[in-house]
Amino acid sequence: MLGPAAPPIALHEPEFHGREWEYVKDCIDTGWVSSAGSYVDRLEREFAGYVGAEYAVATVNGTAALHLCLHLVSVGPGDEVIAPALSFAATANAISYCGAIPHFVDVSILTLGMDPAKLAAYIGEIGEMRSAGLVNRVTGRRIGAVVPMHTFGHPMAIDPLKELCARYRLPLIEDAAEAVGSTLQGRHCGTFGVLGAYSFNGNKIVTTGGGGMIVTNDPALARRAKHLSTTAKEPHPWEYVHDEVGFNYRLPNINAALGCAQLERLPGFLERKRKLARAYETAFDNVSEADFVKEPEGAQSNYWLNAILVGRCGETTIRDGILNALNESGYRARPAWRLLHKLVPYMNSPRMPDLSIAEDVERRLVNLPSSAHLADRLA
Repeated sequence: MLGPAAPPIALHEPEFHGREWEYVKDCIDTGWVSSAGSYVDRLEREFAGYVGAEYAVATVNGTAALHLCLHLVSVGPGDEVIAPALSFAATANAISYCGAIPHFVDVSILTLGMDPAKLAAYIGEIGEMRSAGLVNRVTGRRIGAVVPMHTFGHPMAIDPLKELCARYRLPLIEDAAEAVGSTLQGRHCGTFGVLGAYSFNGNKIVTTGGGGMIVTNDPALARRAKHLSTTAKEPHPWEYVHDEVGFNYRLPNINAALGCAQLERLPGFLERKRKLARAYETAFDNVSEADFVKEPEGAQSNYWLNAILVGRCGETTIRDGILNALNESGYRARPAWRLLHKLVPYMNSPRMPDLSIAEDVERRLVNLPSSAHLADRLA
């Protein structure tokens, strides 16, 4: 379908054919290359407008954005934070940066994201409302937040999760690192919770080289996010006064310039990526041992990474054989991440006893080359 793999076809690579060089050169020519400058303000303003949020705060990367979101809702040492077992390590790492403990739960086969119904039943078993909020009666620790992740750009079932969080007074922080441009019932992923975090890493649809973004509709949270991300320095023409422990998390202007040019091209990227996804879907329609992962009902996915689920035996043999064949042929395919509770730092973290769907996805999933420019190879 994609033709010869010479040179090898990457899993997902950036594309710079717009005004990237013009905007970056402007930063160099004017000397505005660091954490202040017009492109930072512009990227924040235009990104907020694109996703339909009131406020956006640019950060050095998506992990920093997620860490700051958790800090803003007072997640702290000894708290537990509910997160999907199927996610990139950054989700759990950001929780750990707060001194908190990730608590892993299962995902849905329909979305690959957190399963709200299964989570509701689980909280009913282990949760207890106290004056401090929801407490895990097994560990005695407060549950400080819930962090769903929109896997490979596919929107998870956010509405029932919102209702569940409201019932237990749990802050909902969306890890939308992979979901720039993805929508559910016309609303952008990342805008359903109290805060949302995005990534602009080099392998994302829109890249700033390394970068991220926080969005919120709460003006107080937005002000505090910007203040804390700039080392909590009080504005002053020459005095250095910091009123609390802050973070050096602001996105440099030169990276924001790249992002402004990329954002201009986002609609075209999405159109081509969806064209590529349709071609994959058609190609796998008649393959009995592989199911193409489609966008959930009512959603419009950015199809950041296209994926198939292979085999029915529950073993990795089929998956690994396909991965070996593809990579040896020059097609840079990969498996899903190793489940978070299987990683050394998180092996002793609390988790839902039944993680069967996440485990099945881990055994069977193959990500396929997904760069937007690959759509240009199609007839």
